[in-house]
Amino acid sequence: MRAVLDVNVIVSALLSRGGTPASLLRSWVEGEFELVVSPGLLNELTRVFSYAKLLDRIRPDEARSIVELFEGSATVIEDPSEPPPVRSPDPGDDYLIALASRAQAVLVTGDEHLLGVEAGLPIVSAAAFREMLNRRS
Repeated sequence: MRAVLDVNVIVSALLSRGGTPASLLRSWVEGEFELVVSPGLLNELTRVFSYAKLLDRIRPDEARSIVELFEGSATVIEDPSEPPPVRSPDPGDDYLIALASRAQAVLVTGDEHLLGVEAGLPIVSAAAFREMLNRRS
């Protein structure tokens, strides 16, 4: 199974090591699913890690390490040039829908506005994706 993790899920994983998003990162490292990223997603992640409100909670070396881990171990595909099959209420998230669609992947997000989008592909919360993985094993 392939998945695109929204930046908010990745940040949540680093902020709460015992939470569901963190368990998803561990599951990926253990080979339970294929993580798909793109240069645009990695750039957004790097930008978010530089926010002042995160600098005191996620060390810069830790942020760099997670980006490097994704670059070296996740499936990196080109940013989609085609528009998403449907638009998000937040145009800034359209690239996530396009990326998940192109990769034929589940989009895992904590954004309520994305969770309500009917995109012809699964858009689920971290908890729902955890359940999907549990059912597969």
